[in-house]
Amino acid sequence: MFGSFYLTAQQFDDSKVPGEVVAYSPASSGKYIGSPSLAILPNGDYVASHDLFGPESNEHVRATSKIYTSKNRGKSWNEIAEIDGAFWSKLFMKQGKLWFLGTDRHHGNTLIRLSEDGGKSWTSPTNGTNGLILEGEYHCAPMPIIEHNGRIWRAMESAMGPIKKWGKRYGAFMLSAPMDADLLDADSWTSSNTLYYDSTYLDGNFGGWLEGNAVVDKDGQMWDMLRVDDRSTLEEKAARVKISEDGKTATFDPQTGFIEFPGGSKKFTIRYDEVSGLYWTIANLILEEIKSDIESKNPAGIRNTQALFSSPDLMSWDQRKVLLQHPDIVKHGFQYVDWKFDGKDIIFLSRTAFEDGFGGARNNHDANFLTFHRIKKYRKYFEYIPKT
Repeated sequence: MFGSFYLTAQQFDDSKVPGEVVAYSPASSGKYIGSPSLAILPNGDYVASHDLFGPESNEHVRATSKIYTSKNRGKSWNEIAEIDGAFWSKLFMKQGKLWFLGTDRHHGNTLIRLSEDGGKSWTSPTNGTNGLILEGEYHCAPMPIIEHNGRIWRAMESAMGPIKKWGKRYGAFMLSAPMDADLLDADSWTSSNTLYYDSTYLDGNFGGWLEGNAVVDKDGQMWDMLRVDDRSTLEEKAARVKISEDGKTATFDPQTGFIEFPGGSKKFTIRYDEVSGLYWTIANLILEEIKSDIESKNPAGIRNTQALFSSPDLMSWDQRKVLLQHPDIVKHGFQYVDWKFDGKDIIFLSRTAFEDGFGGARNNHDANFLTFHRIKKYRKYFEYIPKT
């Protein structure tokens, strides 16, 4: 059983789709599934969300997000809410409550909502005291909200750069607030300065940065680690923007700030595991054996493989396991994974483009499925001896 689908004529075929289907929207609808987000309630129930984008959606006016729940560890899902005016949003637990933070539309205001009944009903952000954090044109994805030094942190992007083109319009910044603050009050939140596009980066090949991760290194330094657009090569990379302790200052060194990062041209999520002492991510890598067959030099267009990686230091990353893979790169994609540690397992949601018995997805980007997956006992995929 799954949450919802948008097909009334015939039942679609999901027999070949990997994982558990949470939601489905056929290519013919003109509404595609985006922005997977996942949270675990204190009682162990899972909550999932996605938004809808595409030519028949209202993403540029007031976007629609849907909320689902599973009471049996992801084996089945039920839709419990539809939110008007939520896009690119992240579910998260803080202060023992469920929150939803993102924008109201494609390049819209930054909003936060609160649910006190497990995601069935939500507050409505209308002003600076009930969830309207920032007014203007903002960009984000369902990225981690983490705790550090008594604050919660969440990377964001401004979409108000001087060059009004995808990538080049985005500026990286960090939002933070005291952990015990009223998160619905805009005055609780601090924004760093914004670092906009610089055409000189990467020898002129820098196309922009976006979808940053708030992550703390082992020295206690806060970083915004971002996806990087560079279409001159299939060798992918990420950017590391340094954030001051008070959350007010963001700085970047273009000589040292770009690092090799498999899957770095697509959205990735980084989390730290205290038991293994490693940082983990699930990312869209490009398999070496297919690089010579790819005509395009835009690595962001290759989304047919998701893999698990780990790192001791946020700098060097080791591939641990291929999780999802399909040989076709045109109409098949596993992307925008959001994931959580769940005891000894990792659980994750994928925005999945796959066959459905009706011609499949429009392309690898415009996904027709939201799928749920579990990596059992993920720590078995590494052998790591801490440095002495």
